[in-house]
Amino acid sequence: MTENTYRTEWVPVNGGNLQVGLWGPTDPQAPTVLLIHGVTASHKAWGMVAQALPGVRVIAPDLRGRGRSNQLPGPYGMPVHAADLARVADHFSAGPIPVIGHSMGAFVSLVFADLYPHLVSSLLLVDGGLPLQVPEGLDDEQIIDAVLGPAAQRLSMTFESVAAYQQFWKPHPAFVDNWNDVVDEYIEYDLDGAAPQLRPATKYQALAEDTAELHRGASLFQALEELRHPVTFLRSPKGLMGAEPGLYTAEYVQSWAQKLHGLQTEEVPGTNHYTIVMDAPGCDVVTGHIQGMLGHRTDA
Repeated sequence: MTENTYRTEWVPVNGGNLQVGLWGPTDPQAPTVLLIHGVTASHKAWGMVAQALPGVRVIAPDLRGRGRSNQLPGPYGMPVHAADLARVADHFSAGPIPVIGHSMGAFVSLVFADLYPHLVSSLLLVDGGLPLQVPEGLDDEQIIDAVLGPAAQRLSMTFESVAAYQQFWKPHPAFVDNWNDVVDEYIEYDLDGAAPQLRPATKYQALAEDTAELHRGASLFQALEELRHPVTFLRSPKGLMGAEPGLYTAEYVQSWAQKLHGLQTEEVPGTNHYTIVMDAPGCDVVTGHIQGMLGHRTDA
């Protein structure tokens, strides 16, 4: 058994192959979790969480249209991502297992659990999964701009080197006080192409189709109405730009907790939308919940 060894593997899905990052034991009988990243992210966003789970087999795919899975064709959307995840789970003989989703990954997690309930034991939604809290009357492009802002705008930019892309990110309010080795690896992995025409790996069409579903997608509302797994929601008080309010207000989250029987909610102070999984103290809280979902302390 190999402990805490990072590697990648291709998994056949509809239209091609999905890139999957793995950490921890190679033994399929080892405690296993499935981690799902956000709308413009990749599996590398989970590096710190994975390293904090010794003895746990961590499975973390690049979603269709992102990372090294960015050559997979559309359509996109939560049911398509859920079908890809079912292929991943079957490939690694993983299920039922805890599923943890961050940001858009939390929406994917809910739909995956609804469509493939036999593959999921419990859910952890990290600052995502509830319908987006946006003003009425906005069209899809306005919602992308309102929710994601610079995170979406950068997809049309080019960079002459990895160093130039790092310099682009370092003043970002969400990272300026939270830069670490995991962020460095995440930023470097996010680039596609060749210098001096490097581009962020996420396809804009994937972002556009997926974001439209995060506030009005039928599959999401069905998943919430049919919720049948234990589920916890972790809220960051700060948003994508590192400032309050977060992606969701505390009152909005509480209103959903009253609607959804069994939904447990928790605020994670000292975090923003990125650092809730990519730095302390957010990583500590997330890994603590994962250990609880596995039914044991992995560091015992």
